[in-house]
Amino acid sequence: MSQFDLASVNAELGRNAEGLVAWALGLGQSPIVTTNFRPFEAVILHMVSRVQPDVPVVWMDNGYNTEATYRFADEVTKQLGLNLKIYLPRRSRAHREAVEGATPGLDDPRHAAFTEEVKLEPFARALRETAPKVWFTALRASDTAVRAQMDPVSINPDGLIKVAPLLHWSSKELYEYCQKHGLPNNFDYVDPTKGEENRECGLHIAH
Repeated sequence: MSQFDLASVNAELGRNAEGLVAWALGLGQSPIVTTNFRPFEAVILHMVSRVQPDVPVVWMDNGYNTEATYRFADEVTKQLGLNLKIYLPRRSRAHREAVEGATPGLDDPRHAAFTEEVKLEPFARALRETAPKVWFTALRASDTAVRAQMDPVSINPDGLIKVAPLLHWSSKELYEYCQKHGLPNNFDYVDPTKGEENRECGLHIAH
């Protein structure tokens, strides 16, 4: 599965975000960082890219982001010189809505297919094309009940090493990091696949 002791890494570095980033990149395996440009995403992007500037940053742009989110994505990409890789659904939002109407609600049986189309399929495509061995994600334990049970480092069934350096960070800590490093932020963010703030979108359950 892996050549390191997962329990020891989590015990020793699980609450040391920068140390965990350095350790994971030090494995010498091909990494990616995923982002959705939600609040405080600049922290993980800065933390990883300042150690490895050319790390691929994967964004599944579902086409439903707010204007502020798109502006934030451009701003932080430019400021940090990110190696941004954008993955779009195979149909545009205009095409989808012309054929199927507005975004289906959580109680709509079409919602699972919507999530698959705009987030899960683009991510699966990103994994095939970038072929990473290490996946950095900004998920936090306070986001959902599922994430509260996760470890900072885990290994997916396919062998992908999933690293969440900010898992135990508070919003205050994230804010202070942004202030310290002069990073932009974005609070006008909506994820149509989640529908509710504390609901999983499916990405971290499937992967």
